Parts: sequence; C-alpha cells; structure tokens
Amino acid sequence: MKHLVYLSSLLTLLSCGNNQKKVGVDGEDAVKEIHDKVITIDTHNDINVNDFTNAINYSQRLDTQVNIPKMEEGGLDVSWLIVYTGQDSLNAEGYAKAKANAMAKFDAIHRLCEEIAPDKIELAYTSDDVRRIVASGKKVAMIGVENAYPIGEDLSEFENYYDMGARYISLSHNGHSQFCDSNTGEADGVWLHNGLSELGRKAVKEMNRLGIMIDVSHPSKESIIQMIQLSKAPIIASHSSARALCDHSRNLDDEQLLMMKENGGVVQTVAFRSYLNTEKNDKRTSYMKNIYAQVADSLGVAWYERSQIKDLTETQKEEFFSNYRKVMDIGTELAKTKTDVPEDVSVVDFVDHIDYMVDLIGIDHVGISSDFDGGGGIEGWSDASETMNVTAELVKRGYSEEAIAKLWGGNLLRVLDQVQEVAIALNKEQ
Repeated sequence: MKHLVYLSSLLTLLSCGNNQKKVGVDGEDAVKEIHDKVITIDTHNDINVNDFTNAINYSQRLDTQVNIPKMEEGGLDVSWLIVYTGQDSLNAEGYAKAKANAMAKFDAIHRLCEEIAPDKIELAYTSDDVRRIVASGKKVAMIGVENAYPIGEDLSEFENYYDMGARYISLSHNGHSQFCDSNTGEADGVWLHNGLSELGRKAVKEMNRLGIMIDVSHPSKESIIQMIQLSKAPIIASHSSARALCDHSRNLDDEQLLMMKENGGVVQTVAFRSYLNTEKNDKRTSYMKNIYAQVADSLGVAWYERSQIKDLTETQKEEFFSNYRKVMDIGTELAKTKTDVPEDVSVVDFVDHIDYMVDLIGIDHVGISSDFDGGGGIEGWSDASETMNVTAELVKRGYSEEAIAKLWGGNLLRVLDQVQEVAIALNKEQ
C-alpha cells in the first residue's frame, strides 16, 4: 500500500522525538491502532456522474481520487460526495440548467448507495447513521451542496434538497449568487450584495429550520460575518485553511476563525496545494505546467490552467476533471525522473494549518477535508488510499487519540447534531 512508504519514514521520528506524547505502542502500529479506532470523515469530495453507472462506478478502483476500494485501502470511513454546480447568469434559464445538473448528481449518489453497491456503502443523514454504518463494516456517503445557485429563488427547494440527503449547503461558489457574495469579489472589489441578499437571509433561516449545516468555504468575508451573526446554529467551513499561513481569499483569517469558534462551528482544513503554501505551490506549479501540458497532449485530451476553468462550459469542465487525475498522476511519475523538481506541498504543510488553527481556536473547532476530485490532493495524501498518512503526521506531532478522533470527524458530527437540535427547537416554537 502506498501509505506504507510515508509511514515507514516516520518510525524513527515517532520513537525518538524528545517532546512527542506517547500514544499506545511505537511507530506504525500506533498509527494503525488509532486510525482503525477513530471515525475518519472527509467533508469534500467532488464527483462526475459518468462514474456512477452500472459499467463504471465507485465499487471499482477507478482513476478517481475517491472510490470504495481506495477508501478501504486508506481507512477512510466517510466521504461527503458533493453536488456542485458552477455559477451562471442570475435568471430563470440559468437556474433551470443548473438544477438539472444538481439533480443528476443527487441521483448518481443515491444510485451508488441504493442500486450499485448497497452492500458496500450507505447514505447517512445523521451522526447516528454514520456510527451505525461504520460499525456494520460498510463505507458511508453523505451529501454536501457546493453552491445553492441551482435552487433559484424558490426557498422551498431547500427542503427538497434536505429530503434528498443534503446536510450542508454553501450559498455561493466562485461568483456572486442570488443569495450572497463570493470570495472571488476580492480580486476586483466588485460586490453584488455587500454580504447576504435578502433572499440569502431567508435562506439562512430556512437552513436553520431544516437542520442543514451552513457552509462558508466559498462566500465572501462579509457574507460569512453576516451568516454567523444571523444563524441560530453552528456553521462549518467544509474545505478551508488558515489565511495567516497562506494568503488566499478561500482561507479564513484570524478574525473569521475566532468568530467560527464563538459560533461553535468547525473549520475543515483542506488538502489543496494553493491554499496551504503559496510559495511552494507557485514554484511547483510553474515547473509542472509544461509537464502536464505535454502529458495531456500525448493523451489527446484538453488541458487548462486553474485560472481558465471558470470560463469553461459545464461539458468542458466535466471532460477536464474526468482526465485531471490521469494527467496529474502521469505527470507526477514523470517528474520523479527529474532532478530539479521543486519541493511539493505535503502532509506536513497540511498539518501545519491544523496546528495553527488548533492553537488559535481550540481542538473542538478544527477538522479535515481533501477536495479530492476537485483539485485537492498533496504529497502524502494524493487520494483516499493514503488517508492514514494524515493520522501518521498527527501522531508524530503528539496529538492524542481523543484529539485525532475530534479532528477526523468528531467535531463535524457534533456540529451536525447541534444543527439538527436547533431545527427541532425552532419547529417546536412554530
């Protein structure tokens, strides 16, 4: 297994570090013991509906970063599969087209769990479901919605999404939606709502009423502040890191992090190179750009830089991401034959962000995500099969089993419980 290579390099560090806390037995056994005991939850994995057919699906070890065999190999228990739709015009035609895309992804996830592989994976709606399914030996799927844009202006659609299994929703993505401004407004200083729109304020209240976690990973800072002030329940950032360590608009600054703590929410640190270490990522990206282009050309597939993706059609995006992993993997292997490759962003950089946020806002408010199959992945955690490497780095840093359990999923499940409890209380008041 791929994780063994990384784990073996930690054995000496684990056994001889002067200030490391002792956790169970030494070395790899300690890591595996903890990893097998805790519930491991990754809160953000994108999907392509073409991988959810009878012929090609997640019961097979596909080129995708996440699928059931890779989850089993790496000991990843829970994958939040994402209903993502890109931003388009704020009109009825745009909403209708986006809704069709969203429904196709909801259908794909249900098809996987109910028709394709019900003996291997099951959809969870509550924390109790998660624990029951994990105890049964099956993998767990949960549904998050990245961008409420497909909902249009009909707030009753939030309940439909809830009924289909959505347990977190982001009100915007890369572009201002009908609900709120996006972080992308930082680039040009152009804002549509100066935070939440009136419809967005109603959406926050409706998600509180339904028991849907509010995700703030893509909205603007002002939108996030207003959501925290308005929400009666804790909120989450499903895939964001610390801006103090990496100055990217998708990350949360100290003020936002402290507000998340005060709110009782959780920030799911994301294993996305450009959100973890700008300097390393820029050097590596610049070097690898030509290699990836050469690989794509040799395969006869279209290849784009990240800055170009927002301007692609949905069909072009789907084609790009369907080939993304293959091109990346081949390019990475090719780079290993060269001697001048810049250092890659790794699990070490990832856990640096966890350390920073734990120090600032406490162990109860930090979690873990990858953004696999949506651009995420780092050296040491390039797909679900390498999941144990994250636990290995946490053990190396001296985190206890209890702390690791909170980071890997306990905090997220606690927030889900609290959000659903608030919903019950609000409905009793009506």
